[in-house]
Amino acid sequence: MFNLEVPKKAGALVNQAYQAAAEVFRPISRKYDSAEHTYPAELDMFAALLDGLNSSGEGGAGAAGVRRGDDDNAKKAANRNGANLNIVLGTIEMCWGDVGLLLSMPRQGLGNAAIGSVATDEQLKRFGKTWAAMAITEPSCGSDSAAITTTAKLEGDDYVINGEKIFVTSGQRADSVVVWATLDKSKGKAAIKSFFVEKGTPGFEVVRVEHKLGIRASDTAVLRFENCRVPKENLLGTPEIDSAKSFAGVMQTFDNTRPLVAAMGVGVARAALEETQRILTEAGVTIDYDKPANIQHAAAAAFIQLEADYEAAYLLTLESAWMADNRKPNSLQASMAKAKAGRSVVDITLRCVELAGTVGYTEESLLEKWSRDAKILDIFEGTQQIQQLIVARRVLGKSSAELK
Repeated sequence: MFNLEVPKKAGALVNQAYQAAAEVFRPISRKYDSAEHTYPAELDMFAALLDGLNSSGEGGAGAAGVRRGDDDNAKKAANRNGANLNIVLGTIEMCWGDVGLLLSMPRQGLGNAAIGSVATDEQLKRFGKTWAAMAITEPSCGSDSAAITTTAKLEGDDYVINGEKIFVTSGQRADSVVVWATLDKSKGKAAIKSFFVEKGTPGFEVVRVEHKLGIRASDTAVLRFENCRVPKENLLGTPEIDSAKSFAGVMQTFDNTRPLVAAMGVGVARAALEETQRILTEAGVTIDYDKPANIQHAAAAAFIQLEADYEAAYLLTLESAWMADNRKPNSLQASMAKAKAGRSVVDITLRCVELAGTVGYTEESLLEKWSRDAKILDIFEGTQQIQQLIVARRVLGKSSAELK
């Protein structure tokens, strides 16, 4: 049974993440929002801390994979709270500080989650210590990951990759990138695989870095691959094209990254709610949880409604991570959490700006920044519309061909 309480053993990790967010992220949040594309040097010391947390097996506020074992002992194991839940809890705290700065953390990229999810044990040892971005989206295909056109053709002992990727988080700063490409376009999405490509590989070029509405501390790049040769051992997972499994292997990555993005949204939403409550209290607005909303100040009633929305997103996010820890299929729950948190954080931050009045719209507080940061959390790792489509397919038992 899913326990709604934060496990006691995660207390130290949550406290460490909160202290880092409060003492380091918050003070420099405005600085790197204004100095877009400038690497936050203050983050270097935290990279080593998170490496230690992750290597200990307890997890941290970084990216790890959903690795599902098939051994009998794993299947018979009692319910447990493990690395995935810890990562989600740490991510919430860090994004309470600043989501753009978290996305800038070395060796905590979304590509690391892909490596952790689909790499073989040998590949995990070779590639697990790198800082990996993840390159999926292309100019010709947005949310439809199955429609990618980047190719990877086997020539001798190498795969030759050709194509262009856009909106790659940490695409400029990361040491490497996990690239989605097709082995054979004629075989559809079953032929889509992910490849580990190191920076500096001939044929791999960072074309430009984008200017963005929010998460400005994080770099978002356009990448081009032109006859880029990588060893065939860099194909993550198995090279076999299995039509029966479609591209479930690479898609397993999202079972991990979507709860992480949901956690980011939960952290930003909590930050906005706390700041708004402070502003309302200073303005003399009393929020009374023992009274019906309809007999309270309109701002108090609106705030209580926003808090309820936040709680729903928070619990869905914890559930999706808990299921991964207990080796349960969590694709439905991951999409539900991402859909709810992505929409909620946008609604909550914008309403908080409204409730705070002029204070919310100026740089006097961080509310206006959080409202800008929030929007991407409803878009990347699968848009709101895509998440709802996935949920509908799962609930109704429909395939992607039957329900588009």
